[in-house]
Amino acid sequence: MKSISFILAAFLLVIQAQLWLGKGSLPRGAQLREELAKAQGANEQARARNAQIEAELRDLREGLEMVEEKARNELGMIKPDEIYVQVRR
Repeated sequence: MKSISFILAAFLLVIQAQLWLGKGSLPRGAQLREELAKAQGANEQARARNAQIEAELRDLREGLEMVEEKARNELGMIKPDEIYVQVRR
């Protein structure tokens, strides 16, 4: 009976040691959760920055096309190697 009690106590001690000091211990889990929260915050900031840059890029692309189209239609401007033909209806 004493040997069974000793074995069970040893197993309990090993399990507790792994819980507090091992690879998947409670303090390590808390540290990993904290690192995950920081990484998620940094990812959100990067996503917001990327979305802003993408919107600016889209505006620049569409804006230049719009400016060029207005210059051609309203002012009759042409590029150096183009021939301007205007069709009136």
